[in-house]
Amino acid sequence: MSDLLNTDYRAVHALIAGCWGLCAGVVSWYVGLAAVEMTYVTLADGQQQMRRLPLLFRLLLPLTPNVKCYNGPRTERLRETVSRKLVSGGFDTLLTPQQFLAMKILMPFVLGPLFIFLMWGALQQVPGAFGAGLMQRQGVVYLLIMLFFYIYPMRWLKRVVKTRHRIIERALPFVLDLLTLSVEAGLDFMSSIKRIIDRREIDALSEEMIRMFREMQVGRTRKEALKDMSDRVDSPDMRSVVNALVQADELGVSIGSILRIQSDQMRTRRFQRAEKLGNEAPVKLLFPLTCFIFPAVFIVLLGPIFIEMAKKGGL
Repeated sequence: MSDLLNTDYRAVHALIAGCWGLCAGVVSWYVGLAAVEMTYVTLADGQQQMRRLPLLFRLLLPLTPNVKCYNGPRTERLRETVSRKLVSGGFDTLLTPQQFLAMKILMPFVLGPLFIFLMWGALQQVPGAFGAGLMQRQGVVYLLIMLFFYIYPMRWLKRVVKTRHRIIERALPFVLDLLTLSVEAGLDFMSSIKRIIDRREIDALSEEMIRMFREMQVGRTRKEALKDMSDRVDSPDMRSVVNALVQADELGVSIGSILRIQSDQMRTRRFQRAEKLGNEAPVKLLFPLTCFIFPAVFIVLLGPIFIEMAKKGGL
């Protein structure tokens, strides 16, 4: 009888292990597919530009239609804010505001418990007082994990928008110089934009210029196309350039002189930003210098002395 029960237990354990192995295999297969998935955005002229979402987003994206708490009229303002940021970051064709807001709900309630489960197993293996202290404060640790997954999507979006703005701000003075030379050489504004688009590599500024050029081709005025580009980018430098061009168009001022002035102003602003970052560098270096470099120098210089003193004392 006992042999029969042992046989049944072994069969049940083997079945459970097989189910766990199957689940692990399916999850690994799904994560692998999401990791190698390539996503593209289609530019206004039909070209495709590769742009990848974070792996956590790609894992949860199929589940976003199940979250409908952000579809009502009360969250319309929040959806508009997220939509503007997605457009500024260049991900408006890959993510809708509803999908992005659904990520804020899915991440803490789907990935949070999974991460907590894995961390629970890891904490049990940590020896000493450190592991015991973490186990006693596991509620605070779990709350921090859930909070991290909740704020991660918005932090990612802000970082994407900031990176795209930095790319546009770096390229803007050079593009304005090319526009100035083309206009002063006798080309009109449309032809100058077309020449720059054809000869520059595709970056954030080129994408916006292509879209602006296509809008003017389909019949929109230059003022409307420029203002739409300024609203999409939502950058102070781009807004300044667009406002100057619109005023020059309305007042009949030469566009070449306006472009030259704006180019000089963009370079001055870029120099001021670089100077500001340079002044902030000593403050940012203070923490790593105090916590890592000074102790390392102290160990390297005085370590051999202490070792020799310990040997002599032992003798």
